[in-house]
Amino acid sequence: MRKVVAIVGRPNVGKSTLFNRLSGNKKAIVHETSGVTRDRNYSEVDWQGRKFFLIDTGGFVPHDEETFNRHIREQVKLAIEESDIILFIVDGSAGYHPIDAEIISLLRKYSGKREVILVVNKIDNEQREPNAADFYKLGLENLFVISALSGRNTADLLDQITKDISAEESEEVEDTRKKFAVIGRPNAGKSSIVNAILKEDRNIVTAIPGTTRDSIDSVIKYHGEDIVIIDTAGLVKKSKLRRAESIDFFSAVRTYKAIQRCDVAVLVIDVSIIMDEFEKVSDITLSPFKVDRQDIKIIEEVLEFKKGLLIVINKWDLVEKDSKTSKIIEQKFNEHLRSYDFIKMIFISALTKQRIHKVLEEAVEVYIERGKSVKTSELNEALIKDIRITPPPPVKGKEIKINYITQVKTSPPVFAFFCNDPKSISENYRKFLERKLRGYFGYKGVPVTLIFKKKN
Repeated sequence: MRKVVAIVGRPNVGKSTLFNRLSGNKKAIVHETSGVTRDRNYSEVDWQGRKFFLIDTGGFVPHDEETFNRHIREQVKLAIEESDIILFIVDGSAGYHPIDAEIISLLRKYSGKREVILVVNKIDNEQREPNAADFYKLGLENLFVISALSGRNTADLLDQITKDISAEESEEVEDTRKKFAVIGRPNAGKSSIVNAILKEDRNIVTAIPGTTRDSIDSVIKYHGEDIVIIDTAGLVKKSKLRRAESIDFFSAVRTYKAIQRCDVAVLVIDVSIIMDEFEKVSDITLSPFKVDRQDIKIIEEVLEFKKGLLIVINKWDLVEKDSKTSKIIEQKFNEHLRSYDFIKMIFISALTKQRIHKVLEEAVEVYIERGKSVKTSELNEALIKDIRITPPPPVKGKEIKINYITQVKTSPPVFAFFCNDPKSISENYRKFLERKLRGYFGYKGVPVTLIFKKKN
């Protein structure tokens, strides 16, 4: 398991700037206003072949000193719980702050064997380096003077973070077993579904508890094959903290890590949340239904990583319904997520065990679809006819010709289209080809990638 590195500190010391600098992207919003980071920021970092998982513990807006201190404590406690290394960042331009001392006392109390690195930020040049001397009173041996904005000395910091990580350790050992991650918002019923599945199948091989900071993996036999089920629930149960936003942050981190590890993500959605929207109108076909933003973000994460996706609508026993209700809900989903109309959806009740067996059954189907290989002859026979009938639109009078199609990868599936001008294939035409491809060969629940190459 890759090391987890958490950035902690009081607001406006440059946590998000450092996160962006180390991760090499601009996921975190940077603003002069303190406490502006409210999104869940987490990323994998690769430093000279040595990889680790980086999280930014922003996400609170202090209103007064009492609230401020409580939020700081909760963030730091959760960061310690989830991480192997803590980057404690302070503001070198503003100088020592009493809150810095409070944070360091918490780190000493709860950190145990975790490494703590003190990072004095906003030291843009050698002339400002004496400003860092005041922070030696915090008593940390590892102190780095940096500028996250300019990148000054951040390479040295990365060397320290990765000093005990080898390139070999950074590479995950290949596990050929099917891996399904059960993910979703809190209280959607993830653990209930996992428990129901494990009790449903009597041939349980073993339950493997992860570390105190990771998800729980269970291995079961399904038609003679090992399947790893990754349960991302558990953070709320094991933490007595009342700060929901901090808990949600680390739940999202676990979800992100589980998505990376799995072949198929099983997204659990509480049907009662959906029905709350439908009950506002007399005819649910007229409901202005929208998928929750948090669920949409999870869907986008899954598809960005090119994993299979199965949506499980749970607590179906609570719904007053007729034979058309599930079809209407599925139609509403497809209307709202038009780009993702290939997603597979089932309706279950973990409580009553209604269709609980379908979860594994359908997840395996998605897994098989993701690994499916289509012969080149079949691809060309099916698609070239449609391409001739509806060719790519010409660009500046130039005719665009697609001559040949082949599948270059499975799990996830990637298809190469060879043509005379790859850059001139429009996004709309790409979607047209994907629809045709799915119409012939399926890939239900699986994102497919279309690449266009110059014909030799």
